[in-house]
Amino acid sequence: LLGQADQVISCTDAGREGELIMRYVLEYLGYHKETKRLWISSMTEKSIREGFDSLKSSKEFDNLYRAAKARRESDWVVGMNASLSLSMAAGKSNYSLGRVQTPALGMICRRYLDNRDFIAKPYYLLQLRTTKAGKELVLTCTGKYDTPEKLDADRKKVYEETTAKVVQVEKKEVPEEAPLLYDLTALQRSANTKLGLTAEQTLNIAQKLYEGGYISYPRTGCSYITEDIFEQVPSLIGLLKQHPRFTWHAENLCNQPLNRHCVDDSKMTDHHALIITENYPQRLSLDEQNIYSMIAGRMLEAFSGKCLKETVSVQADCNGVLFGIKGSQIKVPGWRGIYNEPSEKEEGSLLPEFQEDEILPVLGIDTLVKKTKPQPIFTEASLLAAMEGCGRTLDDEKEKEAMEDSGLGTPATRAGIIELLIARHYVERNGRSLIPTPKGLEVYDIVKEKMIANVSMTGGWECALHEIETGKVSTETFTQSINSY
Repeated sequence: LLGQADQVISCTDAGREGELIMRYVLEYLGYHKETKRLWISSMTEKSIREGFDSLKSSKEFDNLYRAAKARRESDWVVGMNASLSLSMAAGKSNYSLGRVQTPALGMICRRYLDNRDFIAKPYYLLQLRTTKAGKELVLTCTGKYDTPEKLDADRKKVYEETTAKVVQVEKKEVPEEAPLLYDLTALQRSANTKLGLTAEQTLNIAQKLYEGGYISYPRTGCSYITEDIFEQVPSLIGLLKQHPRFTWHAENLCNQPLNRHCVDDSKMTDHHALIITENYPQRLSLDEQNIYSMIAGRMLEAFSGKCLKETVSVQADCNGVLFGIKGSQIKVPGWRGIYNEPSEKEEGSLLPEFQEDEILPVLGIDTLVKKTKPQPIFTEASLLAAMEGCGRTLDDEKEKEAMEDSGLGTPATRAGIIELLIARHYVERNGRSLIPTPKGLEVYDIVKEKMIANVSMTGGWECALHEIETGKVSTETFTQSINSY
């Protein structure tokens, strides 16, 4: 077919790796005639027609191809040489290192070791029991005590007191914006937390739904949609009137203006956020139903209005020691009404009305003994979040900026990285936790100080690749630095 063609139009993903795939195919088959590029992120008819009306010359994307080729070859060179050298040094086979898998292993090992070696320290809280409008309430001291001596000093102050005085009542109305639409990583995190599915299982289920024509392309790192996709949203929401879980919410949302905060053409990457399609599924497996419902429910949330909460914060003084209590209530449910789930940060419930200078009776003073806790061992959900956001921990501003939209790995590869670490016997699942094996800890101990175990290596690469994309740096300069490394 290529032999008969005068021109080829490349319609692969509008991104670095999409460019690479098409170029490799054409190069392999020896095609050197004219090539045009369709550059679209949205699969609506309108978007596709507009894309074909404004085809670009492939030459405009030469630098993008060079950056993609440099990334792929450098990953291979680094992974191959590092894996061989480690295997030879260890005197054993099947020791594998890589630019993405090794920092991910480092994250898991560091968190595990920190958790294992954590020494809990006690701290103390004072609580004041009072009553208001026939309801017993507990106010907690505004600061915590590191030593029993400090605690005893304040406890003596308030022990004989019979009243406390309200010194501050603060009311606020707090609007809470709806969540953005799911990208793949966010879907995998939710499915791991709520359904106990692994990242790979979620990707496979989403892929089946996509191939069935029920959801948009799942391997996306974007939480936004374009204006032309937004035009279809009302009819897609209308479809969910058939969904037994969302019938009322879909009908309700069809009769009000939609929230547009996840509609932004400028934030578009290779693919838009995960949404349902016009094909409503009739027969799905239980896992497929669950994942479809999560994507549908998040759509309803994202296009619903803000949630409006009223928060109340009360402080009372008991002989110079401050105690506080917080409460909140939802005034307008907005997007939270879809699932009626409380916020993770929900503090207390509705409080009675308090007035400043009001005197409260002291029913008793209690001491709470608590212990500091380590950060929990990674689950797949928390590791995916850490891989996605690891660029934020970098010190170098250029590297941080370069990784702002990428993180460690891509939405399409993160599940595979976790499975690879398990297949290499570096990590194992223990319930929902990811625990390093002795082999994984041994590898981590060898490489933990080396560049390959550090997220900053990816940050440095992303900076260099961006400069190749914009023509500021030649591919040779980058590959020479990789080869010398």
